Amino acid sequence: MLCRIGGRGNFFHCDKCGCCYSIHLRNSHPCVEGAMHHDCPVCFEYLFESRQDVTVLPCGHTIHQGCLKEMQEHYQYACPLCSKSVCDMSKVWEKFDMEIAATPMPGPYQGKVRILCNDCGRTSQVQFHIVAQKCTHCKSYNTRQTRS
Repeated sequence: MLCRIGGRGNFFHCDKCGCCYSIHLRNSHPCVEGAMHHDCPVCFEYLFESRQDVTVLPCGHTIHQGCLKEMQEHYQYACPLCSKSVCDMSKVWEKFDMEIAATPMPGPYQGKVRILCNDCGRTSQVQFHIVAQKCTHCKSYNTRQTRS
């Protein structure tokens, strides 16, 4: 396997991912089989043969850095493959907390809904709100309603 990163003492090759990582990530990188041997989920260019810089998202999926930047310029902060957050969203979640606190739901809309969290993968039963529903486990608002 040909790796494009030099400095054998600073990097290691993960055979499962097909990627090279900093030695600091040896036991903690998010491993996605063949991560570099897929198309970019935004522009569909084959990543391994690309001349563009590629980055590994926190979920382990790979994407061109330019495509990720373009996504963020359009307020898209979730992995296009698995929907996990691609950056620290805690400041945004704080704003959601404030907006929800300032916007009480009318009586007919007060009820519980079941949600799936895209970030931690767990389900919760939470109070419905028109703005968003917060995961009870990881406190993310990157959720989707599964049933009422």
